Amino acid sequence: MIERACRKAAVRLRRDFGEVSQLQVSRKGPADFVSAADRATEALLVDELSRARPGWGFLREEGDAITGAPGAPRFIVDPLDGTTNFLHGIPHFAISVAVEKAGELVVGVVYQPLTDETFWAERGRGAWLHNARLRVSGRRDLAECLVATGIPYRGHGDRARFEAILHRVMPEVAGIRRFGAASLDLAWVAAGRFDAFWEEGLKPWDVAAGILLVQEAGGFVTDFRGQDRMIERAEILAGAPEPHNRLHRLIAEALRARPPAECPP
Repeated sequence: MIERACRKAAVRLRRDFGEVSQLQVSRKGPADFVSAADRATEALLVDELSRARPGWGFLREEGDAITGAPGAPRFIVDPLDGTTNFLHGIPHFAISVAVEKAGELVVGVVYQPLTDETFWAERGRGAWLHNARLRVSGRRDLAECLVATGIPYRGHGDRARFEAILHRVMPEVAGIRRFGAASLDLAWVAAGRFDAFWEEGLKPWDVAAGILLVQEAGGFVTDFRGQDRMIERAEILAGAPEPHNRLHRLIAEALRARPPAECPP
């Protein structure tokens, strides 16, 4: 049901991506854009999912929350994660939909329209890429690990905290990547493409589906304090068990220490 809605919504995204220079774009905030594609995709998803599950609620990026029937689950929807990539013609973005029931994430779907990859998970039933079971990376040595992150940008994020963490983590890992779509970063952790991921300042629709994917693929997901208040604190650290544990210690050390001086431009 969710995958079908995502695939239907993706038809317009692929068309608009091919004509990205023609999109009408409005400012939503400093360096934060919303496109006609965002709004149209969200409207289609809400329509399709509402018809499939009448009475369910919605938490959505582009519009106000929709209250469902008492006790009903709700969808958490990001119609276009990686909007800035999309608007610059960079082929790395996704549709992300999760289902939350009684405060627990029970279903997560991340769909990449251009590669036609559907990452999905159900609570207690594992994580999957199409019909192939996903498992997080088996790497244990942090020096062999590839780690993803998000970088503060104009008007968003705490640059000093990020630099303190980066300063501590970077010498210990094989590489750090910033691709600009948190839902895909988490899906790729679940698939073992990345060994771990950390970022601050993300919204529930950015991470809800990805959290469940990583957990069902055998990984750990916490906030920076090692607790499960990722969404509440807008902090997320996800990864295979050993990389997660090692990175948790490094991040804790970084945040206890005084941030390093700013590098010259």
